[in-house]
This record gives sequence, structure tokens and C-alpha cells, in this order.
Amino acid sequence: MSKMSSACVFISAELTRGYFLEHNEAKYTERRERVYTCMRIPKELEKLMFFGIFLCLDAFLYIFTLLPLRVFLAMFRFITLPCYGLRDRRLLQPAQVCDMLKGVILVICYFMMHYVDYSMMYHLIRGQSVIKLYIIYNMLEVADRLFSSFGQDILDALYWTATEPKERKRAHIGVIPHFFMAVLYVFLHAILIMVQATTLNVAFNSHNKSLLTIMMSNNFVEIKGSVFKKFEKNNLFQMSNSDIKERFTNYVLLLIVCLRNMEQFSWNPDHLWVLFPDVCMVVASEIAVDIVKHAFITKFNDITADVYSEYRASLAFDLVSSRQKNAYTDYSDSVSRRMGFIPLPLAVLLIRVVTSSIKVQGVLAYLCVVLFYCG
Repeated sequence: MSKMSSACVFISAELTRGYFLEHNEAKYTERRERVYTCMRIPKELEKLMFFGIFLCLDAFLYIFTLLPLRVFLAMFRFITLPCYGLRDRRLLQPAQVCDMLKGVILVICYFMMHYVDYSMMYHLIRGQSVIKLYIIYNMLEVADRLFSSFGQDILDALYWTATEPKERKRAHIGVIPHFFMAVLYVFLHAILIMVQATTLNVAFNSHNKSLLTIMMSNNFVEIKGSVFKKFEKNNLFQMSNSDIKERFTNYVLLLIVCLRNMEQFSWNPDHLWVLFPDVCMVVASEIAVDIVKHAFITKFNDITADVYSEYRASLAFDLVSSRQKNAYTDYSDSVSRRMGFIPLPLAVLLIRVVTSSIKVQGVLAYLCVVLFYCG
């Protein structure tokens, strides 16, 4: 009887037991703020991504629009120099020398890419097993990051070697070896990106889409390697810049895949709607992974969502500083150093793919190209 009474007392106590959350107000307020922070992350992150992607796009389009005009002006100055005399000890200004070097590297690598057979590479990759292609794609991603981190150093070394004051005694190799190193780097990096685009193209054209699914699941593995690490604000800024560069590069790779597929189907617009769901799936997985990754990184490291506004301000400051007359570096090079995005190899590959996929014939076609360039 006493046991029954004790049980009734225990059940009654459990059913009527009260507690007061206000006794630990600070802890619960902090938990609520974390929830609000996680809810704000998608909006703030995408605002940063949107701004950063347009910075990359601006630097990328610079290669096709303003750089040719700057190279033309530098060549015009070099050709007409005897008419004006040597008022300055320099034949060309440092910025003009760098523009000429970029233009020459772009042209040389473009002609070198003609010796790379895209069709043979496609069939070679298509003949591999799914697991082998998955491993290859992961290796290509790592190699792309290594190339990007070292490539800008190679280009900067070339620019400084070509423009440094000649009074200084050179204790290093000359301009020509640096130039060949830069050409080799841009060419190899362009081939690397071409292999990435080809692997993605094979994944799109596979019947069961198993390779595409595995490649997308690889993005979610990135969450495991990031969210449980200690991050400071500077580390998070570097990772955000890397994510911006990665997302922009993926957009260009998807554009290349669509161009190659549309060419194979004689530019039938119906085939574009066949590719559209897969393209949306790849883009959506990238966005979802970035949002989840940044949300939990900020949660575990007590970083507020306002930090992404600071990151945008920092990128905007780089943009404004590089546009000044007394800027220390070109704008596209500034973006390259900040985000690890080097537009030259990607531009070489896109020019190669566009010129091989789209045939320009007739006066009207050339007029469309001119209007497209002006636009």
C-alpha cells in the first residue's frame, strides 16, 4: 500500500512540477539569438555571394572587353613612339607592359589549346568507371586550388620582373624564363579546367545520372570537413572568398557543358530543356551546401550574421582602391589575389570552346558579334 502511495505521489509530482526559464534568462536569450542568426545567414550570405560573383564576372569580362583595347593602345604607343621622341626613359608604362604580357599569353595559350582534342578527351573520360571518375574529379578540385594559389604568384613575378626599375642589379632570372613559366601555367591550368568540364559533361550525359549524383553528394562531404573546425573572422572571410570563386567557376563550367551539348544536338532548343533540370540541381546543391556550412560555422564559433556586411565592405574597398589613378595593382589582379580567381586560364578555355562550337559566317553574323561585344 505504501508503494502504491509513493508511486501516486511521484506521478503527481511529475505531472504538476513547474520550472522557471527566467531563472536562466541569459542562456535562453543566447539560444534564441543563435536561431535568429541561422535564419539570417541565407540572406546575408547570398548578398555577399551575389556581390562577389559580379566582381568575378567583371574581372572575367575585362579579359574580353577592355584588355584588347588596352593592348591596342599600348601597341599604338609603341609603334608611334619615334614620332614623339623619347620624352620618358620608359618605352611603355608599367601598366601597358603588363597588358601586353597578358594579351600575348592569352593569344599563345589559345593557339596551344587547338592541339588539345576535346572529343578524344571526352571519350577517354567516358570509358572510365564511375568510382574512378569520382576520384579523378576530387583530385581535379584539389589541383585547381593549388594551381590558383601558385598561379597568381607566377604572374605577379612576371609583371614585376618586366616592370621593375632597370637600375637595380638583377640577382634573378630574366623576363623570358618568367614569361615561359607564365605561359606554361596558364596552358596547364586551362587543360585542368577543360578536364573538369569534360568530366561534368560526362556526368550530364550518363544514362542513370549516378555520376552526377555522386559528384553532388561530394559537396555535402565538404560540410563535414568545415563545420567542426575552429574559425575566426579572417578564416571565414577567406573561406567565403573561396566559395565565391568556386561558385563562379562552376557557373562557367555549366555554360561550357551546355555549349558542347547544344552543339552536338545542332542547337535544338528542345535539348536545352533536357539539360535545365540537371543544371538547376547542381546550382541548388551548391547553394544549399554553402548555406548549411556557413550557418553552422557561425553557430559553433559565435559569429554574428553582420560579419558578411563587413566582408562586402572589404570587397567594395578593394574595388574602389583599384580604380584610383594611383592604384598599386590592376583591378582583375586584385580580385585574383583576394578570391584566388585567375581569369586568364578560364578565358582561354571559354574562347576555345566558343570558337569551336559557334561558327561565325556571313556579314550578319559578324555584325552580331560586334554588337554583342559592344553590349
